Amino acid sequence: MAPSRACSVNGGTPSQTSPRAEPRASRYIRGSVDPKHPPTLPRPLRHRHHSFHRIGSLRHLLSPPPPPPPPPLPTRSLAMSAAALRARLNNHVTSMFATDTVDKYFQYLQSVDEDGSSGAPGLVTEVINLFIGDANSILNGIAGLLNQTVVDFNKVDDLVHQLKGCSCSVGAKKVNLSCMHFHQFIESRSKEGCLMALALLTNEFCDVRDKFQTMMQLEQQIAACGPK
Repeated sequence: MAPSRACSVNGGTPSQTSPRAEPRASRYIRGSVDPKHPPTLPRPLRHRHHSFHRIGSLRHLLSPPPPPPPPPLPTRSLAMSAAALRARLNNHVTSMFATDTVDKYFQYLQSVDEDGSSGAPGLVTEVINLFIGDANSILNGIAGLLNQTVVDFNKVDDLVHQLKGCSCSVGAKKVNLSCMHFHQFIESRSKEGCLMALALLTNEFCDVRDKFQTMMQLEQQIAACGPK
């Protein structure tokens, strides 16, 4: 699906405006004027040795006017744009499930948000933003611990456990699996293994973060199109 664009254009019928007439001198330069009635030109243009110099200096005056701005989208086109955005959003979310980026708990969050049973509109967006902020902070903390000469693996384990809980709350399946993989290297007290696990965990987090942000941007663009 092509990246979506802003849909907050008001419908309506564009006003009819007549294009601005070109200067008469431009007709003379193109040779389309009636030879029996040539236009009166400025005196310097009548002399051969001044003609090319003067034409070059007046080129900006002889240029055609810029095209008018495009008319606003009619109401029907706006509705079609909203429908296209919804189709793109549905395909994007379907792809997230198909690639195991998210699991059934994310689907549960969506259903609770849509039917209003949570009592908090925008629940999914709120949970996603909390997850992104907390996960960012936790990953930075893990990186700081692993950069120490003597690694406190117990603190690393606590942070990985926190991140695992955050990923479960939003249904970020691949991040959750990466945390489980991380615990194996913590138990073996392998700093090198933990660094490798951190790199994998960071990649999985960045992937799901980008997909969540794309989803939220599409939802905002759909909302900007107005009610369904």
